[in-house]
Amino acid sequence: MPVRVWLMLLILAGFTHPWLPDSRWLLVHLFTLGAVTNSILVWSQTLAERFLGYHLPETARRPQLARIYTLNAGIVLTIVGMLGSVWPVTLAGAVVVGAMVAWHAIGLLMLIRRAQLHRAAQGEGRAEHAQSVWFFVASAALLPVGAGFGAALAYGFADPAQAGFLFTHQAMNILGFLGLAAAGVLTVLFPRLLGETDPSARRRPIALAVLLAGIGVLTGGALADLPDLAAAGVLIYLTGWLVVALPLLKVAVRRPPTGYAAASITAALLWLIGSLIALAVVLIDGPMEADRATLMTVPFLAGFAAQLLFGVMSHLLPTMMSDNPAVRAAGVNRMNRWWLWRVLVINVGLVIWLFPLASWIKVGVSALVMLAFILFLPIMISSAKAAMGVRRAMREGSGEAAPEGAAPVEPAPPAPQNRGQQVIAAMASLALVIAVGSALGGGAGGPVEDAAAGVAPTGQTTTVQVDALNMRFTPDSVTVPAGNRLVINVTNKDTMVHDLVLASGQSTGRLGPDQRATLEVAVVGKSIEGWCSIIGHRQQGMVFHVRTTGGGADANSPGQMAMGSMGPGMAGMSGAATGPVPDVDLMRQPPASFEARDPRLAPAPTGTVHKYTFDITEVPGDFAPGVQQIMWTYNGRPMGPTLRGKLGDTFEVTLVNHGTMGHSIDFHAGMVSPDEPMRTINPGESLVYTFTANHTGVWLYHCATAPMAVHIAAGMFGAVIIDPPDLAPVSAEYVMIQSEAYLGPQGGQPDADKVMADKPDLVMFNGYANQYVYRPLHAKVGDRIRIWVVDAGPNESLAFHVVGSQFDTVYKEGAYLLRPDNPLHGGSQVLDLGVAQGGFVEMQFTAPGTYTFLDHRMVAGDRGAMGKIVVS
Repeated sequence: MPVRVWLMLLILAGFTHPWLPDSRWLLVHLFTLGAVTNSILVWSQTLAERFLGYHLPETARRPQLARIYTLNAGIVLTIVGMLGSVWPVTLAGAVVVGAMVAWHAIGLLMLIRRAQLHRAAQGEGRAEHAQSVWFFVASAALLPVGAGFGAALAYGFADPAQAGFLFTHQAMNILGFLGLAAAGVLTVLFPRLLGETDPSARRRPIALAVLLAGIGVLTGGALADLPDLAAAGVLIYLTGWLVVALPLLKVAVRRPPTGYAAASITAALLWLIGSLIALAVVLIDGPMEADRATLMTVPFLAGFAAQLLFGVMSHLLPTMMSDNPAVRAAGVNRMNRWWLWRVLVINVGLVIWLFPLASWIKVGVSALVMLAFILFLPIMISSAKAAMGVRRAMREGSGEAAPEGAAPVEPAPPAPQNRGQQVIAAMASLALVIAVGSALGGGAGGPVEDAAAGVAPTGQTTTVQVDALNMRFTPDSVTVPAGNRLVINVTNKDTMVHDLVLASGQSTGRLGPDQRATLEVAVVGKSIEGWCSIIGHRQQGMVFHVRTTGGGADANSPGQMAMGSMGPGMAGMSGAATGPVPDVDLMRQPPASFEARDPRLAPAPTGTVHKYTFDITEVPGDFAPGVQQIMWTYNGRPMGPTLRGKLGDTFEVTLVNHGTMGHSIDFHAGMVSPDEPMRTINPGESLVYTFTANHTGVWLYHCATAPMAVHIAAGMFGAVIIDPPDLAPVSAEYVMIQSEAYLGPQGGQPDADKVMADKPDLVMFNGYANQYVYRPLHAKVGDRIRIWVVDAGPNESLAFHVVGSQFDTVYKEGAYLLRPDNPLHGGSQVLDLGVAQGGFVEMQFTAPGTYTFLDHRMVAGDRGAMGKIVVS
């Protein structure tokens, strides 16, 4: 049941992934963490009892069910924590998942002991396949370790630590948890599936030892940033699988598969061997980088894991429903419906997908392969129904009320299948998808240039050392003879994270301080542009030019490249989402579940020392209905928490960077030397910022990492309120912080070019356009309310106005401009604030109605800086 639920969720996520946050991670983990983990726990328990020849009593099932329920609760926690970027929740989920699988491992050890004692008491020898159960024990012992590294990955580190953790996570979970369980099953199941009645157990202890050794060496190399050692671990692990798989594949050659289960498992073994060889090459060929660690995700998961899971389930589900041959045959026959078409579409489609084809072709092929996998679910249901139908018929035929002379139900013969038709249909399906994808057009994943431009290689190499420092590459260009190979050795000498990306597709990956990486371009035939892809760094001047001499006409002259470095294509080239900027429709209503940011301001807390933790995250969110962007946040939302205190109070803020780039914080409310507390911290780092409130006022805080305007526009701002003495009581207090949004592609990063050009798409109060139009504030006639206002910018000034009301109190930048008892009986209509200024206004409502507040710079109000107060 849980496997079926997770597969249904996976299918749903597959169809809706363009609109889901972190969809790649979600798709991978709905399958691995949801479907695969549950499958392994269920089937390893079931098969372990069969292999040991000892079945636990029914009283043992209740704890097993509790384990499964708790495991799935942990999986849900992990997914919720990741999608919500709440690391403690992710950690809690990982701990629960690891604990349940560790409990499973202990249960298997106890099962082995009980089985040995039982068989000894019965005078029986060692169970024939007891050795395979140790594969299950080792498998379950590795997943808690993998879950721990997964939680560390969610916290976030710079390469090579992040890459090392990712390789280790994959080694423990895919090669260890999944791989060892698969090896334990296949040594028994696969030969019998192909007609071998006596699978040999001689190689199993050797295979298990070699597989574990390979995982250990791979993990050591990954964590020590030694790619060659990690590659050696992969090859050792591959050797262990060859010990397991070669005898199985020899059987497959002698007895070719005649059904889906055997064919799918055979294909899975071939994908595993090929993927391991490719992984070893990836490790030998380059540095330890997180991006390189994900290169083999599709081959491992779709080629090996998915085909193995569905192949094994296609055999076990019908055969374990009953010991009766007729029941089994009915289920197996249904499981083999169009088996050859499914196997061919999946495997040929995956091979096609690996080639650098047009994006629409990849989309079409992916959809067809997914359809072939999805067909497993209705076929599985059909198989179960067919088997149950035979069971009912047999029960009725053997009952007391059965008609006299009723004939026994014989096993149904295999359903006739025309394999030639299935082959033709599979090739035709793939050809149709490729033809339609070619007709629709589309690039191979973005504007990647061909660096060679048809120039013949010279066999010579040009090497240059480039340093990243102070928002510049030094040197910022290199001249390369046309046809030469180019090697760029990049060192990050800055205190923040940088990278270097070339328009021809090469990238260093993110580099922390003092980290190094090498870029190689096989043949340079034309000028190429390079830049730092971290949002805003390119606009700050982090560009690099590769110029050629002696070649043909350049696609980009140096002048063109300098202009292009500031062009609008930056967001797509930086690795963010590509596509059109979302349409802004401020008349569109948000969903019924939408909750506006609570603008109410609580009184200042008691005490004189206030401690807070600000977690920096980079998460998807909405700036307006249907307008999704990646936001850079303090504590998970654009606009961080509002802090409040009194004159002389001390604030201690712990800043923790869970993002992918450098960030910082600057509290205008404090008078501190900026060098240390306002420094940029890199992913995984933290600092403590302490300041004392020496003056009253309404103060801005914001990220101070260059380019500051981009960081503020992405959501990294908030307010500190230090109450002036003898602040008058009011009926309610609210906070309104105005900011702007500069939209990149839907679901992508902010457009730094728009920030620099001061062309906002939205102007907002408290991080969401018109949210208080959709969810108004409420007051009663006679209420006096105070609204604290800050202009966070980064670029637009503010003229705060409430339609139908007047301010009898105005406080701005630490001083009262107007009080209720002023001798002129004056009133105010607007609180005017420049960027980073703050103040408050007070008013009293004398009549019921709906009062609109807005930025009276009308263009800003029309862009979303508006709300309503309903007075009753």
